[in-house]
Amino acid sequence: MSDALRTLYQEVILDHYKHPRNWGRLPQPTGHADGHNPLCGDRLSVDVQLEGDRVADIRVEGQGCAISVASASMMSEALKGRTVDEAQTLFERFHEVVTGRSSADGPSLGKLAVFAGVAEFPARVKCATLAWHTLRAALCPQPGPVSTE
Repeated sequence: MSDALRTLYQEVILDHYKHPRNWGRLPQPTGHADGHNPLCGDRLSVDVQLEGDRVADIRVEGQGCAISVASASMMSEALKGRTVDEAQTLFERFHEVVTGRSSADGPSLGKLAVFAGVAEFPARVKCATLAWHTLRAALCPQPGPVSTE
């Protein structure tokens, strides 16, 4: 990755960290889950409002590192209007890229491709995927909080 591209990616991540989108709670979500990364202490909650099988609205709330918050913010933007199946497919694609099992050059991740560099830092993969695992639990309720462990 070129230095210019790496700098741009860092700027996008910092912008979403400092000004997260879709932050807060939904008044009456159809799905909710809490997630925790015990390794670094990140905690996120995800609320979803489904209309049929589409994500009509999504909100995230919590605290975490720049990677965790930015990933949650960008995930929320990417998923609005998508079907549950499309959300699952995007999660799988995102997870392949951040774990280094696939490059960001394959099927489009859109802006989420900025997280491709996380694969170079395995300890940060859990930060990048916490919101996504929590989203899965909000879509398919599970007892207790989601953990990256």
